[in-house]
Amino acid sequence: MSNRPDLTALEILVLVAETGSLGAAARRVGMAQPNASRALARLERQLGLTLVVRTPAGSRVTTEGEVVTAWAREALGAMDRMILGARSLAAEQAAHLTVAASLTIAEYLAPRWLARFRRAHTDLHVSLAVGNSGEVLEQLAARKIPLGFVETPTVPRTVASTTVARDELVVVVGTSHPWARRRTPVEPGELIAAELVLREVGSGTRDTLVRALERSGTPLAATSMELASTVAVKAAAVEGSAVAVLSELAVTAELATGQLVAVPVQGLDLTRSLRAVWLPERRPEGTAAELIRIAKASK
Repeated sequence: MSNRPDLTALEILVLVAETGSLGAAARRVGMAQPNASRALARLERQLGLTLVVRTPAGSRVTTEGEVVTAWAREALGAMDRMILGARSLAAEQAAHLTVAASLTIAEYLAPRWLARFRRAHTDLHVSLAVGNSGEVLEQLAARKIPLGFVETPTVPRTVASTTVARDELVVVVGTSHPWARRRTPVEPGELIAAELVLREVGSGTRDTLVRALERSGTPLAATSMELASTVAVKAAAVEGSAVAVLSELAVTAELATGQLVAVPVQGLDLTRSLRAVWLPERRPEGTAAELIRIAKASK
């Protein structure tokens, strides 16, 4: 309704009923008495009722005014509850940061970022949702999260992003695989002809490999195995028959202990950017922006 009464006028009416004085009511709402009088007169015109009788001894509400005053108290109380509830929600939101990250980032980078972040914000609860890069972008599009971290070679035009780190994929095999003793680099054609074990469709690691192969003119054919976790891919490679392509972040320990062997590759650019992503209309501010700064500083 366009002719809803002004809340200040309703508050003045309630205060007149409580104090018996228009002047006292005006002072309580921080308004000059003539302005308060005009607000009450406007309210009376809107409702078509005489609400207050003014006398030299003071002001009193009419019988109709008493009824309207009771309703006004309910309306003002409801407004106060709405404001209090909204402030509580805002405080809860400010004290809780939820982000999502792709698997490689969540396993090997985000824990360090969040540990540094928590040292500066001990009173803030942080939730980290984990999925592949496609799932993170879906959560972002559905507005389930304000901020995500992905490892895809590109991001949709509907998403804003900034690079927080660099990464490189490496080809790895188990110690019993024939390539473990190979000294010459593997060509892209040899790689796609091998028994590959890869992450699932939607994974940033897989998308990076697919993009690199397409640029080299050797598109990826059907693979022998697709697994939904980095740990599973590594385990399959350690067994010896499969060739895996994973982030160097994910295989550092296995390369150091000799469980996996890195195979040199030529003709493929397997470097990639790791990005923070958000919706353009929800640019990160406050704690979300600080988390991005921490991620960039940890390169």
